[in-house]
Amino acid sequence: MPASRSRNTEWRRSLQQVMEKGGGLELAVARKAGASSDGQADLVWRTRLTQVADDFLEVERPQALGRGIEFQSGVAMVAAFVIGQNRFTFSTEVLGSVRGPGPRALELVRLAVPSQIERCQRRFDRFDLQGLKLPTVTLWPLLDPKSVIPAERANELAFQAFQKGEQPPAVDENLMPQVGPPVTAVLMNIGGGGVGLRVEPRESGALSRHRVFWMKVPLGSDQPVPLVTTAKVVHTHIDSMQNTYAGVAFDFSFNPGHQGVVTAQIARQVQQVQARQLPGG
Repeated sequence: MPASRSRNTEWRRSLQQVMEKGGGLELAVARKAGASSDGQADLVWRTRLTQVADDFLEVERPQALGRGIEFQSGVAMVAAFVIGQNRFTFSTEVLGSVRGPGPRALELVRLAVPSQIERCQRRFDRFDLQGLKLPTVTLWPLLDPKSVIPAERANELAFQAFQKGEQPPAVDENLMPQVGPPVTAVLMNIGGGGVGLRVEPRESGALSRHRVFWMKVPLGSDQPVPLVTTAKVVHTHIDSMQNTYAGVAFDFSFNPGHQGVVTAQIARQVQQVQARQLPGG
């Protein structure tokens, strides 16, 4: 039996292999059946796979800057994982949350076992076949880190107004930090303290010349105030298609209070995409 077909039909062995190597899953809330791409941004979470049982999978609860992300029981999810150069995806559902054993007492999320897994074709990303729309991020090389403070403060005030049901004020371009020419990227996943980005070959040169950027992430029509933050590139690698994948850490050194705003924006986005699956959503 060809290797790809074997992995698709013997999914448990594949997931067991991922877990034994300390790997994980990438998770995203599935779009509601029949829903179109309506400007909503879909976020993907990177988390460690901790158990492959007969009737459930278990992963560490995804985190955003130290805050656990809440997924409601019954919410449909899509998941993806990588073995070597092969990428796979499958559908699942949140079964609930539990506390792990031992002194650390990790918060864990249980997921339904898949009926099958599907191999992603080379030209597709892990979630292309699931109809998700990953955010397009803009990165500017940051020439003066202190210059982000007025821009981030304006972003905080806009988000506060939005939370109150008010119209967020227009962005004042004069508050833009001192930056270089912009680079665009795709936000591939979110980890505990940063994000994974994919940058196309024609724009990846900036990543070798700069390490600190100011980043803007549009979150879709339901959340008109974008996420903005200082970000540091901590590692990069180039794939077989010559795209650069960059691990980027959030940096709040010059504006510590902005961390709470970023965390609140991410938490609200997760709540919104889950609400779309509920009756009337």
